[in-house]
Amino acid sequence: MSIDQNTAAKVAKLARIKVEEEALPALASEFNTILGFIEQLAEVDVEGVEPMVSVTPMRLKRRTDVVTDGNMQAKVLANAPDAREGFFAVPKVVE
Repeated sequence: MSIDQNTAAKVAKLARIKVEEEALPALASEFNTILGFIEQLAEVDVEGVEPMVSVTPMRLKRRTDVVTDGNMQAKVLANAPDAREGFFAVPKVVE
């Protein structure tokens, strides 16, 4: 797949990026370089490769799913800059 200057201009417009007319050939070239790299990645055989969270083998840390009563309103609101009547108080942002 090849990106021409018209397509590069359209992509820039869709991304709401202002690109000068003289910069379009360089942008199209960059897009073509990126697409070439993606085509290279598509050639890699990943059959039978397990998904990983890291390049080193590790398991994600998990916590036990325990139901608690919560009921820590005072502790939760202790660090609030402004709390009123048991709730966080925030400034009005919409008129």
